[in-house]
Amino acid sequence: MQFLLSGSRAIHYQAVGLDEAKPVIVFINSLGTDFRIWNAVMAALGDGYAYVVHDKRGHGLSDTGSAPYTIDDHVDDLEALLDHLYVRKAVIWGLSVGGLIAQGLYARRPDLVAALILSNTAHKIGSADMWNDRIGKIEHDGIAPLVDGVMERWFTPAFRKLDNADYLGARTMLARQDAEGYAGTCAAIRDADFTALAPEIAVPTLCIAGDGDGSTPPDLVAALSGLIPGSRLSTIKDCGHIPCLEQPEAYAAAAETFLKSLPEL
Repeated sequence: MQFLLSGSRAIHYQAVGLDEAKPVIVFINSLGTDFRIWNAVMAALGDGYAYVVHDKRGHGLSDTGSAPYTIDDHVDDLEALLDHLYVRKAVIWGLSVGGLIAQGLYARRPDLVAALILSNTAHKIGSADMWNDRIGKIEHDGIAPLVDGVMERWFTPAFRKLDNADYLGARTMLARQDAEGYAGTCAAIRDADFTALAPEIAVPTLCIAGDGDGSTPPDLVAALSGLIPGSRLSTIKDCGHIPCLEQPEAYAAAAETFLKSLPEL
């Protein structure tokens, strides 16, 4: 296991292949998940890339610290990690809230970003009332009562089968999520708005949607793509909000088409 102190918080991370002069992909997780969600995607992409993954504060094995958080707090941790690893000009691949963090990193440190993959995300996700309601429910009752509803937004009905071990594993991952870390990141999503900043993105960008995504529907992802000059949009069929678990091969293939078009990689 690898840990980095970011301020007073221990951030859990893994770096693979950084010493081999390969193009670097930095993955940023969605809400309520840990970095193991990227395993199948990394396997599909193969050893032609180096990879950096980490657990956001309040997720996985990273410290919770003082919640609620802001997107800037999450950017602080990622920036510290990339500086620690001497990573420059990486592909920053963010899923859901990870896409907001990726946009925040680009706004602050464009020198770290060669390209963006913004997946199942938007320039602004949800309303303040929606997030405040979810935070209140978590503070009162914990994570468990929300799991079924979240699963319906995360995955298509075809994936949500009790004989599907991957689905059951995803349920367990969310059910074991630290409630304070989850609610703290809900607050970060609530307060994030990159509507004005998205048109300033000047690196190659791929936006990816799932056609069955109940959290960030395809039209919302398309709206983000429409704000970013020259961005590409790809939609994964028969897929919900977490394509790295539901359709990892198709997800990796869509990304690799984009990655191979980047002359600097």
